[in-house]
Amino acid sequence: MPVKATSGPSPRASLRLLGAALGLAALALHPGSALADIFTYTDADGTVHFSNRRTGDGRFKLYIKGDEKGGASKRAGVNPVAPSDKSLERFSRYDAWIRQAAALYQIPEELVRAVIKCESDYDPRAVSPVGAQGLMQLMPETALRMQVRDAFDARENIFGGTRYLRILANLFNGDLDLTIAGYNAGEGAVMRYGGIPPYEETQAYVTRVRTYYARYRSTRDATVASIEP
Repeated sequence: MPVKATSGPSPRASLRLLGAALGLAALALHPGSALADIFTYTDADGTVHFSNRRTGDGRFKLYIKGDEKGGASKRAGVNPVAPSDKSLERFSRYDAWIRQAAALYQIPEELVRAVIKCESDYDPRAVSPVGAQGLMQLMPETALRMQVRDAFDARENIFGGTRYLRILANLFNGDLDLTIAGYNAGEGAVMRYGGIPPYEETQAYVTRVRTYYARYRSTRDATVASIEP
C-alpha cells in the first residue's frame, strides 16, 4: 500500500524549505546506512535536481557527503542501551501521540507503530551502537533536522520520526518500500541505488516493518499485534 502524498507543499518544495531552514545540514546516517556523494542544484523554475556525480555541470553542489561502508558499526563515545521494557502496557502507552503525529503528517498510524516496534520495541530509553535514540531511533543529526530537542522524550521522538517518514514518503512519491528503506539506510542510499539498497540489514528491515504494518492494519488491538508471532 503506497503512502499517500500530501496535498500541502510538494516534495520539492518540502526539500527546499528543509534545506533552507537548516542550511543544508548533513543528512543523518541511520544504522546500516551507506551512500555515495549526492549533488544537487535548484533551477530557475524552482525544480530540485539530484545526481550521484558532478556531471561536469558547475551548478551541482555537494548535498550529501557519502561513505562506502555497508552495515552498522559502533560510533565512538556511544553507550548502547538495548530495549529492556517488557511490560505489555508499553504497546498502548503512546497511543495518543502516535495518533496525533500520524494525523498531523498524514502517515498511516499503523506504519508509525511498525517503525516503533522494529526500532525500539516501544522502549524510549533505547540507544543503538551508532547512537540512534528513543522510540523511533533518531540519529542526533536527524533529530536536529526534525527539530527534536530531546530524542528521549517520547512525544518529541514520535513527532520527529513521523515527520521524517513524511519527508521520505514525499521524496519517494509515496512508495512504501522506499520510504521504509530510506528510514533505515538514509535517503541518499536509496537514491544512489535507485531502490532498496543491497544491504542485508536494510532488506530485512523493510520486510520486518512491512510485516508489522500488515499486523497493525489487520488487528485492532495494538498490544496483540505487537507481540512477536
